[in-house]
Amino acid sequence: MKLLNLKTFFLANAMLLGAVSVQAQAEDEAQLIKQGEYLSRLGDCMACHSVAGKPAYSGGLAIDSNLGRIYSTNITPDKEHGIGNYSEQQFNDAVRKGVLPDGTGLYPAMPYPDYAKISDADMHALYTYFMKGVQPSAEQPPETSLSFPFSQRWGMRFWNWAFTSDKAFKPIGGASAEINRGAYIVESLGHCGSCHTPRGLGMNEKALDSGDGDFLAGGNLNGWEVPSLRGLPRWNEKEIVDYLQTGRNDKAAVGGEMTSVVEHSSSHMTDADLQAIAAYLKFLGGNPPLQAGDANAAQATEAKLTAAKNLSEGERLYLDNCGACHFVTGKGAPGIFPELDQATLVNAGDPTGLIHTILVGAQQPSTEKAPSTLAMPGFGNRLNDDEVAKLATFVRQGWSNKAPAVTKEQVAEVRKSLHHE
Repeated sequence: MKLLNLKTFFLANAMLLGAVSVQAQAEDEAQLIKQGEYLSRLGDCMACHSVAGKPAYSGGLAIDSNLGRIYSTNITPDKEHGIGNYSEQQFNDAVRKGVLPDGTGLYPAMPYPDYAKISDADMHALYTYFMKGVQPSAEQPPETSLSFPFSQRWGMRFWNWAFTSDKAFKPIGGASAEINRGAYIVESLGHCGSCHTPRGLGMNEKALDSGDGDFLAGGNLNGWEVPSLRGLPRWNEKEIVDYLQTGRNDKAAVGGEMTSVVEHSSSHMTDADLQAIAAYLKFLGGNPPLQAGDANAAQATEAKLTAAKNLSEGERLYLDNCGACHFVTGKGAPGIFPELDQATLVNAGDPTGLIHTILVGAQQPSTEKAPSTLAMPGFGNRLNDDEVAKLATFVRQGWSNKAPAVTKEQVAEVRKSLHHE
């Protein structure tokens, strides 16, 4: 009887220990899934691999590139249409090297040159999340079909050899832990360089980390001039955090591709990570110091608009269409309507972004910290090309702005492109 009780005791304890071990494993897995979900937000996977009205991560987003139109893939764990059959190593190779299990090379619309710096631990969490935390979907996105020679994907192995690196993220010597956390996010998962770093002749990012002055020095995306992020002399750290967290700050509001980035990625980041990004961007050098605006010119524009006499057509169009929100000062309303005086979008060498905004308007995303959705209407239906050109020219040359004039031909070109969006 005593022997039977002893056996029962050991069996019960073994079962208890086993149950505890299973529970611990489940808790560890749940934590990995949660971490992977957050990392997927850092990587902005949702924005490119999801389209409205279809399951998350099921692909199908049309991405216009210099190569042609590329469609994002289904990255749910569906075993036929998604990545459900990927081993962890195959997942790593696709994300960090741009190589699919069958050896096919991905196009660098997938920012694997930046994702190459993602740590092994973060890759494991991402894999766990996509395999066990995402609902499988049988959606079949359209096939990417580019013209020759870009259709020859085997050529990507030579592109990768020339323009990518398998080096791990390297912390900046002497920089604080916060700055290095920001550097890791920006250079790897955040893949900020894929838009904000100039491209070379091979359509490659000219630099992949802060060790090169070209990194984050600005570029061009589908005709929009993308600003440099090095130092951001017009913004302090709080304004950078506000912009990434809410899509707006006291000087600017998001437009173009950044609207999606804020909506799906940066607005979901922790305060600590946003602050780290801001600290890193301010740490970078390369931009000239902020120059004070021309106070006399700004006052002259304000006085003329206030008097509303002997106005040029551009000035009249501004008062009729823009003045109610951006005011005669061109300063807008802090945190609501962006500044026009000295604004990056307004003063860009290529006016495409400004013209596009005038034609179709802009809408700020609804985020947790700023749930209200503020929208600027488009004026493409009420203004002709010549009127838009004169309005844009006034904005680019009013107050302290000194950008080149806009022609009606430039407006016509942008308007024509809208039919292909």
